[in-house]
Amino acid sequence: MATVELRFSALPEHVRTARLVAAAVARRAGVDEAVLDEVRLAVGEACTRAVGLHQSGGITAPVRVALIEEEKQFSIEVGDEAPRSVPGASAPGEADTDSEDDEMGLAVISGLVDDVEVTADEHGGLIRMTWPTTPAETAPQGASALP
Repeated sequence: MATVELRFSALPEHVRTARLVAAAVARRAGVDEAVLDEVRLAVGEACTRAVGLHQSGGITAPVRVALIEEEKQFSIEVGDEAPRSVPGASAPGEADTDSEDDEMGLAVISGLVDDVEVTADEHGGLIRMTWPTTPAETAPQGASALP
């Protein structure tokens, strides 16, 4: 079940907002404080990648970000609508730079997140990143939460 869903125009200035929201929701979900910088960086990289794919492909659809809180884990899905073609189908040298940038972005994300799934087809792509969570400590029964 998605906790929060964002959709934003494929503009670089919106990536910062996605990073801030992702970090806030991750913190609330119980992601370890020491990992929050990695969450911010990974979401920023995934969103920047999606924005670049939309801009280079002339796609006007928004970039999608789903922040999903599940039992013992927190996932972030960043989706784009940039169609992926069969490798080698483009003219030589045509997509080499875009492909290299795409691979570099995925390498950075893989270095930041242990559990990453990347899928893509003719309808677009999705990067799913998952982090473990720790349950919030609860007060003992009968104890008041008020000071």
